[in-house]
Amino acid sequence: IVQDPRVQNEGSWNSYVDFKIFLHTNSKAFTAKTSCVRRRYSEFVWLKKKLQKYAGLVPVPDLPKKSFFSFINDDFIERRRKGLQSFLEEVLHMTVCLSDSQLHLFLQTQLPVKHIEDCVQGHTPYTVTEAILTYASSNRGWVQEEGDGDRAQDLWPTPVPYESVERYKKKKTVANT
Repeated sequence: IVQDPRVQNEGSWNSYVDFKIFLHTNSKAFTAKTSCVRRRYSEFVWLKKKLQKYAGLVPVPDLPKKSFFSFINDDFIERRRKGLQSFLEEVLHMTVCLSDSQLHLFLQTQLPVKHIEDCVQGHTPYTVTEAILTYASSNRGWVQEEGDGDRAQDLWPTPVPYESVERYKKKKTVANT
């Protein structure tokens, strides 16, 4: 499920590693049966905080430890990948987490965390299901060719159109006058 770590912005002060999350499921809890996204560690930290808030007293699994050193080596990356894999496996077995829309948007769309929050709060012109289905349909072709490592441009399919509800309503009002 968590695979293909890639260093982004290599050589710059703001380099980071992101990971491919490939999900193939028959669970009725998921809108799309297959999805593939790339996420970085800081997004997992955000997800854990949101899941813990949603889960209340039920403890959410731990993430691998954060590194305070900027050097990135293969052993560290592999330990982090395994830790993220373990985190997701445990979370996906927790009923309380499976009912959180933020988890589904995290795993099944490439929406940034701010857009996930807005979507869940109803501040976007699209629903959680619409966001997932739009991403799934734009993503379908390359998921089937997951072994093709030279298709980096396809790892970021066209995102779901995003704008605040206020701007969306203004456009709609202007169009109707």
